[in-house]
Amino acid sequence: MIEVVRLTLVSHAMTDAMVAGRFPADEPLNEAGRRHAQTAAGLRINRQTRQLAGPERRALQTAELLGLRAEVEPRLADLDYGRWRGTALNDVCPGQLRAWLTDPARAPHGGESIAVLIDRVAQWLDSLTSTVLPTIAVTHPAVIRAAILVALGAPPKSFWRLDIAPLSRTVMHCRGHAWTLRSI
Repeated sequence: MIEVVRLTLVSHAMTDAMVAGRFPADEPLNEAGRRHAQTAAGLRINRQTRQLAGPERRALQTAELLGLRAEVEPRLADLDYGRWRGTALNDVCPGQLRAWLTDPARAPHGGESIAVLIDRVAQWLDSLTSTVLPTIAVTHPAVIRAAILVALGAPPKSFWRLDIAPLSRTVMHCRGHAWTLRSI
């Protein structure tokens, strides 16, 4: 009998960088984000559920406000935006931004490319298949996009075609070594 691994990915709540159209830094949630996370609190999880979060403040604060006792998982870290961290999209050289948005292997900001992020997330997903414990992970839209692409076997160029809302939940299952997307 094939065991099923259950994974729920929760996108962190709203930050000022999201509202302003800036590349994120390690900023906290804004007031609206805190309020919405408190309203969404009370997730039903069984005691054996692994509770994880990315290492950034916005992920950890969201997990706490949702009532989780999450362990930090470094592989759930947001995409490394390098020199663009904290910069408004309008302040980035249009040619560099276009190259980054159209070529998943490029990282003109000196950080992590989309392709590298997808590989990191794929390795993390593979690590979850060694146990059948259900997992809930509070992380970032970029990480969730990458996980969805891995589950669907979609090409990296599809990364920007997925819109992950704050506090949204994405549920995935793994049977054997094949991830399936259950719901977004």
